Amino acid sequence: MGRLARGALADVTPLRTSAHFRRLWFGQSVSSIGQQMTALAISVQVYALTGSPFATGLVGLCSLVPLVAFGLYGGAIADTMDRRKLGLFGASGLAVLSAGLAAQAFFGVRQVGVLYAIVALQAVCFALNAPARASMVPRLVPAAQLPAANALSTVSMNLGLTVGPMLGGLLIGVWSYQAAYLFDAIAFSASLYAMWRLPSMRPETTPGAIAKPRASVLDGLRFLRDRPNLRMSFLADLAAMVFGMPRALFPALAVVLYHGDAGTVGLLAAAPAVGALLGALFSGWVSRVRRHGLAVIFAVLAWGLSIAGFGLARQLWLGLVLLALAGAADTVSMIFRNTIMQAAAPDDMRGRLQGVFIVVVAGGPRLGDFESGSVAQLTSPTFSAVSGGLACVASMLLLALRYPAFARYDARNPTA
Repeated sequence: MGRLARGALADVTPLRTSAHFRRLWFGQSVSSIGQQMTALAISVQVYALTGSPFATGLVGLCSLVPLVAFGLYGGAIADTMDRRKLGLFGASGLAVLSAGLAAQAFFGVRQVGVLYAIVALQAVCFALNAPARASMVPRLVPAAQLPAANALSTVSMNLGLTVGPMLGGLLIGVWSYQAAYLFDAIAFSASLYAMWRLPSMRPETTPGAIAKPRASVLDGLRFLRDRPNLRMSFLADLAAMVFGMPRALFPALAVVLYHGDAGTVGLLAAAPAVGALLGALFSGWVSRVRRHGLAVIFAVLAWGLSIAGFGLARQLWLGLVLLALAGAADTVSMIFRNTIMQAAAPDDMRGRLQGVFIVVVAGGPRLGDFESGSVAQLTSPTFSAVSGGLACVASMLLLALRYPAFARYDARNPTA
């Protein structure tokens, strides 16, 4: 039973064997919690200043536009310079901006425009930091440990998504906004220390290729165009997020379907993150899977079916369970999509592909919000959830038929 339990839990081999990965993972976990605390504090502060849900919603737009614009360029830059230096620059910028947020809260600056500007600059720094950090992982652990390393990275991300808002709400309630902002600024010291201890991480040029002094986003997009397995990994995520993202339906479903209130909305919003965290914690099996493409297909199908079932559920507990199952399926998909991208792409292209990944991850759910909200407006929230989940399933099956080689992708012989 002990061996069975150890086999089910997340494989921590990368943390044991690589000191650099261990420091990077710990630093990212701490800073992720701080970032989510800051995200909550900004939303609460904007609403307190304006009393407007629209003004609060603009926070997301202020981060989305620079994140998409600079995500591609951040990845291109990561393919032409020392990724350690780029990661240090991005993390330092985020720490300084968190300190600026604490300062404006401490001095009582009541200008929502200042908050919008800082949010936009945070997105720029994140777009520079994230591709550099993610493209380092294949250089820190052996290829066989990449699934386990990506599962641990998913644990880190979901710890931030679950612990960060709860801790942020507690600090804001007991002290004020500046407490959450200060915690975030201090938390970045762990990430900065981890980056500082890394060796130089200049991209490795593909044998026979000519090193280019200038970053080229178009080269990365052309590379992706000619690599069906890598392209399919992005299309699979878009199918799940654009058609099967029910986030915008939670307020309406909480009232109409479950006869609840804001607390019910919070439960619905937290359920996928809880499922994702549990999926990552019990991911010890992922290193034994070789057919990564097939695993992505099944995970996206499970996501779509869970969302469709959520739309049909009439009991709140059942809806929460189905959302948690969807979150766990999304974690599985993310682990294997990341591993495919890291293993099948040459090192001098990993930054650009991570930039595309950021754009997909940032833009897909927001397109999904628009899709599900529009369908709900024309029909009903329940129909939107069910049809979105089924559309995700249908689109994933069509993609699998269009790119049959993706289902045959073998981790022992990674091909882009």
